[in-house]
Amino acid sequence: MAGTDDAVATDDDALYVLTAVLLTPAKFPSVLGDDYPAACAALGLPPLAAGYGLVLGQDSAGARWTVVTDDVSLVAVAIASWDCGMEYDLSPGERTVVAALPGWPLAVAVAAPGVPAPHDPAPDPEQPDLVPLAPPQSDTWGPAQRRLGADEIALQWAAWRAQIDDADFTTDGSAEEADPSDGERQASAVGEESTEGPPSEPLTGVRRVLAEVRAYVDTPPPLGRVRSSFASGEARTLRADGPGWSMVARTDDIAFVLLDEEPGEVLPVGRGPELPGLLEALDKMAVRPA
Repeated sequence: MAGTDDAVATDDDALYVLTAVLLTPAKFPSVLGDDYPAACAALGLPPLAAGYGLVLGQDSAGARWTVVTDDVSLVAVAIASWDCGMEYDLSPGERTVVAALPGWPLAVAVAAPGVPAPHDPAPDPEQPDLVPLAPPQSDTWGPAQRRLGADEIALQWAAWRAQIDDADFTTDGSAEEADPSDGERQASAVGEESTEGPPSEPLTGVRRVLAEVRAYVDTPPPLGRVRSSFASGEARTLRADGPGWSMVARTDDIAFVLLDEEPGEVLPVGRGPELPGLLEALDKMAVRPA
């Protein structure tokens, strides 16, 4: 995280930098949308091919601001430095600042010292309808929370994978009687193929997701709907999103599906005969970090 001595000049005031994130086709705050164009639209930005950097901080009055810069490389270097525990003075040049938006789209757990507590800036008389950015509420379930849940699974893959016993899946990838639960993490094993008896609502939802994901291979979706990132070994972590659903998978393992209509549920999908080929095809078409 940036040191709070870092400051960006904006609107004749200083922004004390707290953190920053990338907004690019391969890596963007998924809380903003299912794909890169949607994430840009949530901030009123055109989807530039090179993307943006989002710098979150406070002004001298303590107000929250999100500064958008098109100097993506500068923000990427700053984030990499902070991740390594190194100091980095993130100060985008004035000519690279695209916009200064009130509020923060993400939750920030720290605050700048020596200024008032974080708060939304006063309304702009010239833009009275401009609502400050704010992170999604944590006590409800919807598209933003579903995508944040998928983010957590991708980040903590080993912990979530440890809850699933491969014996819960039959050889064709469908699920036997299984309900590996861990506190609020409710995971019910489901499979790719049909199972005996009437399908449950979660199983029907997963089949719909798999059908839509397969369609992505034939008809590429909006940029960023399918992303591929580094994983351990030779595997890749895949992330796919669509209307009402998110999927996280490893190319050498299983997949997890989250649905808008199943609050808090995490639904594993066994490899079976079809998932490996589907994940391979998705990885070939996915957007990757530069």
